[in-house]
Amino acid sequence: MITLSNNHQFQFIAASGALAFDGKGWPWEWPLRWVGLIKPEFFTIIVKSLTLNPRRGNLRWWNPCRAVRCLRGGTVNAVGLANPGIDRWIKNSYPKIEKSPWHFVVSIAGENLQEYMEMTVRLKNCKAIKALEINASCPNSSGELQQNTQAVIDTAQALKYISPFPLILKLACTHDYIKIAKALEGAVEAISINSVPWSAAFPDKKSPLAKFGGGGVSGKIVQQHNWKMVAELSQNTKIPVIGSSVWNYNDIIDLFGFGAKAVAFGSVFLRYPWRPTCYVRRYLKNQKT
Repeated sequence: MITLSNNHQFQFIAASGALAFDGKGWPWEWPLRWVGLIKPEFFTIIVKSLTLNPRRGNLRWWNPCRAVRCLRGGTVNAVGLANPGIDRWIKNSYPKIEKSPWHFVVSIAGENLQEYMEMTVRLKNCKAIKALEINASCPNSSGELQQNTQAVIDTAQALKYISPFPLILKLACTHDYIKIAKALEGAVEAISINSVPWSAAFPDKKSPLAKFGGGGVSGKIVQQHNWKMVAELSQNTKIPVIGSSVWNYNDIIDLFGFGAKAVAFGSVFLRYPWRPTCYVRRYLKNQKT
């Protein structure tokens, strides 16, 4: 279990975007929430990544399959950080979060350090937020943090001094993640793991979303990449690691065995949105017996 400096403890996470911008989920998830098959209170909810300005991305609400494809044991998406922009989110979504009993983390994605700093400052009065996630690894973004190790380190260190919230850093297996983690001990309080760029997961195969740049692969199909990252980070840094790529119940047990201190549910929400709640309920029941 991860404990942040504000004493918030969490073990299970709805990864960025899994439950939309306010924790209530996407329209196709609402009926499952109404009947209890999705229970947001089981998770610390990371809102879908926000950018400084509104971003249309590749997602179209009337055709969500346009930028998402299902794979055997996972998904690939090239949503492209579609979001209303941070100001509109603060105006329209944050008031709902402020009144909610659930726990929230805000994820931000910038093109450069200046954008990350500006978004952090704009969030300073959003006291209900438990932490801030620095999304340094969106495979559908052209931000400098995707490729520049020092830029990731500099950004996190800069935000540490201005953020009123604990920081979670979201990396990908394509980063020099051990070097980054060692440099940021004491600056960030947890590391989360993003999807795997298509080119890294399948270097010799064309993506079904090639027209959008390939997209990011998530789920069981990339466990070999992301679980290796969990194990290596757990062995080489003091920063707690949030495991990813959960697809089946036993994946939770395996991730804790690899050293993860918390587990995030991402693309499994897309394919089987009832599974995360079922898995957490089962895990908690087993812990009591």
